[in-house]
Amino acid sequence: MTADKTPPILLESIESKIFVTRGQRVMLDEDLAILYGVETKVLLQAVKRNLERFPDDFMFQLDAAEWKTLRSQFVTSNENPVGRGGRRYAPYAFTEQGVAMLSSVLRSERAIHVNIEIMRAFVRLRQMLTSNAELARKLNALEKKYDVRFKAVFEAIHDLMAPPESKKKRPIGFAPWEKK
Repeated sequence: MTADKTPPILLESIESKIFVTRGQRVMLDEDLAILYGVETKVLLQAVKRNLERFPDDFMFQLDAAEWKTLRSQFVTSNENPVGRGGRRYAPYAFTEQGVAMLSSVLRSERAIHVNIEIMRAFVRLRQMLTSNAELARKLNALEKKYDVRFKAVFEAIHDLMAPPESKKKRPIGFAPWEKK
């Protein structure tokens, strides 16, 4: 438990809320609001009061196609949310820098702890991507190494499969000139 009596935030639960859109890893306003323990509209009101802190590379609103694509990834059931308590507009997406800026806008102890965990999640994702790139480089090196080795094996197999050089054939039967 943290000081404000809320359960600790699991890094894995944060990582599952990070999506890629427009070539950037982002978190959606509603997921951030849940993590911070506030309503989405409260989070967005705080952001709008401090809009100068959130340039386009920190925060942007998803367009209809992006929102539809993301919704299909995490299976939201309400296609037409009006009158059903759902969203009436596309969510805002916050990049890593935008999430970091939220800590200066939301001034609670929980916001500080949540931001620390979110930053750790972004760092861990970066490390995993770097690790995967390193693994891919090693795999390519192994493939090249084994290609050379297999080439030698294939050449040996081809040599074995090739018909032997024609030697002078010996006549069938007893040859009087050959004595035992």
